[in-house]
Formats: sequence, structure tokens, C-alpha cells
Amino acid sequence: MTAFLDLVLPARCAGCARAGAVVCPACAAELHGDPCPRAPSPAPHGLPACWAAARYEGAARRAILAYKERGRTSLARALAAPLAATLVAALREAGALDAPSALVPIPSSRGAVRRRGHDPVGRLAELAVRALRAQGRPVTLAPVLAQCRRVRDQAGLSASQRAANLAGAFGVRQTGNVREHPLWGRPGPFAVLVDDIVTTGTTLAQAAEALRREGVVVPLAVTLAATPRRARHARLSPIRKDYEG
Repeated sequence: MTAFLDLVLPARCAGCARAGAVVCPACAAELHGDPCPRAPSPAPHGLPACWAAARYEGAARRAILAYKERGRTSLARALAAPLAATLVAALREAGALDAPSALVPIPSSRGAVRRRGHDPVGRLAELAVRALRAQGRPVTLAPVLAQCRRVRDQAGLSASQRAANLAGAFGVRQTGNVREHPLWGRPGPFAVLVDDIVTTGTTLAQAAEALRREGVVVPLAVTLAATPRRARHARLSPIRKDYEG
């Protein structure tokens, strides 16, 4: 219903409710924020270098929730733009701007997709890849992960509870032509995990482990936002080394 109303009613900014656009210029600037390393502290074992476009607060938080949980799918392009910009910033910092990469979205459960009516992270990754390829970036989409078992809703869980909840929850899809993706080539592109929010980092660490078990290099994760209590870590530059090694 929200998606239908977006089509027939005047647009209002998801960040501040101002009329005129799905995201106004001021809130768009907040969404783009300051792309930088925003890993959780402490970080779980196996977490890739973790970059986020903004803090999960204010207009960024409201826009992400409107898109993800309230059916405002018209926000997808506005949210994919800072995601793409964050990847470019991370690769530039690592000296790997021209290295081939593949965006791997964190998969939603089937139940979550049915409840929301869409796959929010998968769509963002798809649009980010389109935008980056239009800029001439050597980026591909690799929706190769799947949830192997049911997991509890993560809301309200502690870091240790999230780790137990997600242990072994992700695996590489066993259907279609997944293994024909360049990720499994020699040399293949490195994988960049994509999610909307990083909180404890458990989801990203478990997803990275699932890919590494299959021989995929996973040096980086990018998200739209990071919870504000998480500490900024030092700038990092392992991507070129991991890719070449």
C-alpha cells in the first residue's frame, strides 16, 4: 500500500517529511554522510574491513526504516547512491579502485521477503552495481549467499546471542549456475559484502566465513549506516594485498 501511495500522492522526504522529493537535498547529504571505516568495537572474529556511509541516526535511520520496513521502495535509488559512493571511497583508500570486485548482498530470509514484500538489500546491491558500472567501475553483482536455516529476529539480541543465532546460518546457493560466477575464477574478483546496517558485525562476519570456506576472498563490507555507539577504526588498506595474494 505504501508503494502505491508513493505513486499517487505528492512525494515527501523519508528523512524529514518535507514535500517535494522522496529524499530532500539536506537529507540526501546526511545519507551520504562521511564514508569511512565504521567497524563495531569489539569486532567479531572474521569481520572484513567494514565501511559505512553514515551513522544510523536521524534522517539516515528514518529513510532506511521507511525503505526496509514500511514499503517505501521508491527510496531504493536514493539509498543505493551512498552505498556505491562508500564502496568507491573504500577502494580508493585501499589503492584498489580499479581492482575487479563483486557485490554480495546479505540474503533476507524467505519469511522476511514475504513480510516486507521485497528484498531490500538485494535491490540496493543491484542498483549500486548499475551505478558503478555506468561510471566504468569493474563491479559485478553476486547474489550467491543464502540462509541455510531459520534464525531468530536479531532485534534486541546481545552480541553473544547474535553470534549463536547466526552461527553456520549462511551458505553458498546450491541452485542455478552459481559456481559459474567469476568469483570462482582464477583470478576472480574479490567479494564485497553489502548490508543496510552494521550493529555488532556478526551477520557480516558469518557471511564472510561462508564465502571463505568456498575459497572466495572477502576483504571488505559496505553498509548504508553503522550504529552510532560503534567506534571508528583506523583507515585500512589490506584490499590490494588480499586481492593479489
